[in-house]
Amino acid sequence: MKLKRYWIKTFGCQMNQADSERIALTLEKQGYQRAASIDQADLIVINSCIVRQSAENRVYGLIRNLSAQMSKCPNVQIVLTGCLAGWALRGQKKTNLERLRKRVGPQVTIKLTEDLIETKFLADLGCLQLEDDAQADWAKIPISQGCNQLCSYCIVPYARGPEVYRPAAEILTEVNRFLSQGYRQILLLGQTVNSWKGKGKVKTFAQLLALVAQLAPQATINFVSANPWDFSDQLIEVIAKHPNISRTIHLPVQSGDNEILRRMRRPYTVEEYLALVKKIKQSIPGVKITTDIIVGFPGEDKAAFERTVKLCRQVNFARAFIGKYSPRPGTIAAQLYPDEVPPQEKKRRWWILENLINRKGVDKN
Repeated sequence: MKLKRYWIKTFGCQMNQADSERIALTLEKQGYQRAASIDQADLIVINSCIVRQSAENRVYGLIRNLSAQMSKCPNVQIVLTGCLAGWALRGQKKTNLERLRKRVGPQVTIKLTEDLIETKFLADLGCLQLEDDAQADWAKIPISQGCNQLCSYCIVPYARGPEVYRPAAEILTEVNRFLSQGYRQILLLGQTVNSWKGKGKVKTFAQLLALVAQLAPQATINFVSANPWDFSDQLIEVIAKHPNISRTIHLPVQSGDNEILRRMRRPYTVEEYLALVKKIKQSIPGVKITTDIIVGFPGEDKAAFERTVKLCRQVNFARAFIGKYSPRPGTIAAQLYPDEVPPQEKKRRWWILENLINRKGVDKN
């Protein structure tokens, strides 16, 4: 009997990486073994990202290349999962799925991520790291799935659905399991990780984080991605109290202009964001702030962009993940606002922030 082999290609965020690990564990429990390379696999799983058009295009490019090779290997199965599949299968419009099937072809099976994982979070199993995982030393633990926020530019709520929270006891059991396997870096994951809500004695993310830090005093604890409006004083106090919680905090700002934040449906002002950063820095010595920024969002004129530059100088971000706005089908922004900033201007603004934050550092003069 021929041994079945699989290969998983992961695009996108740490949540997708964690999902791919759990898919791999399920497949190995079903008798598959990991292939040495993608061209030796009987089953190829593509875990997709749809946050930006460029990420979506990379998925289509890979499928085109694989489809061209399948004429020589007709028994190879390709499964598309992740956010691109979720956007097509969860949406109310049948046209989403029809559009995707037209792009990927009939030879590709489209499935929700949860349909490929034997139990929702595989809490009863360990961890299986994949070759394309840039954070293989981290035990990645999803504490929630989905998002309720509906930021106007974001496709994630449509691709992953509403927020679902794992019970605290289940999360702590998984932390213990990773520690017993020798992991000393724990990464708590959620689309809006600090929106997590529990029941009983552990109701808030701050309380959960404190328990994880106490459970793993010799480990480094981190979490992504936090939203500013749920970053409570209690959470700041927990981080300050426990030195094993990372002193690098990822706090997406997206824009430094209040009108653009309003259009993005981000429920804070620039002034509120700066006040939060000030409080964090005063309470947690040595803290570093990283962020996400979108340039070229509809309505962002040169003055609005300069206000983002000003904010970046004020905060002195340690790193920024900068994206050029691309409208995502079905999002509020795509329906309400024309994509009016020219691509070359988006690129120019991207380079200004890239040089300011990630390449040359913040101009402190």
